[in-house]
Amino acid sequence: MAYPDKLLADDEEVVRHLHPHWLTVFWPVVLFLVLVGLGSFGAAMIPAGSNQGVYRLVVVVAAVVLGVAFVVVPLLKWRTTHYVITTHRLLYRVGILSRTGRDLGLSRITDVSYSQTLWDRIINSGTLTIETAGEGGSTVFSAIPDSEGVQQLLNHMVEEDADRRAQESAGYIGQYYRGETGPVPPQR
Repeated sequence: MAYPDKLLADDEEVVRHLHPHWLTVFWPVVLFLVLVGLGSFGAAMIPAGSNQGVYRLVVVVAAVVLGVAFVVVPLLKWRTTHYVITTHRLLYRVGILSRTGRDLGLSRITDVSYSQTLWDRIINSGTLTIETAGEGGSTVFSAIPDSEGVQQLLNHMVEEDADRRAQESAGYIGQYYRGETGPVPPQR
C-alpha cells in the first residue's frame, strides 16, 4: 500500500514503508482460532430446551465481544501503525480512531542503533533507537522487521540527505558569489 502523497513534499519520495513485525499479530490470530473453536463447541454443548437459542446467542455474543477486543483491535493497531522512510525524513504514524504521529528529519538524526534478542534474531526483528539533535531525546521503535537492514538504510539515507543539502548549499553560495539573486539562467 502506497503512503499518502499528501504527506510528502514535492521532491520527497518513499524509500521504505513498514508496519510492525507480522509476529505481533500472531497471538491475536491464534486467539481468533481458539475463540471460534470454543464458541462452536460451547454452542453445540447447550442442551436442548426452550432456552437453547438464547444460551447459544449468549455464547456467540461473548465470542464476538472477545474477538473484537482481543483480535480485531490488535489487528487494526498493527495495520494502522506506519514507519515510513522517505528521502527527507522518517515518519511514524499510529492510531485507529485518533492518530498520533512524529516526523524526524534526516538532517536531525545523529545516531541510529538497533538491538535484537535471540528470538528477534531468529524472526529477523528488533528494536531501533534513533537519537536526534535537540531536546527530543531518543526515539525507540520496537518490533521493526529487518531492524539491522532498516538501521543501515537509515544511516545511508542520513548520509545522502547531508550530501544533497551540501550540494544545494554550494549551489546557493555559488550564485551569491556570482552576484545572482535568482535561479541560474541558461548560458549561451
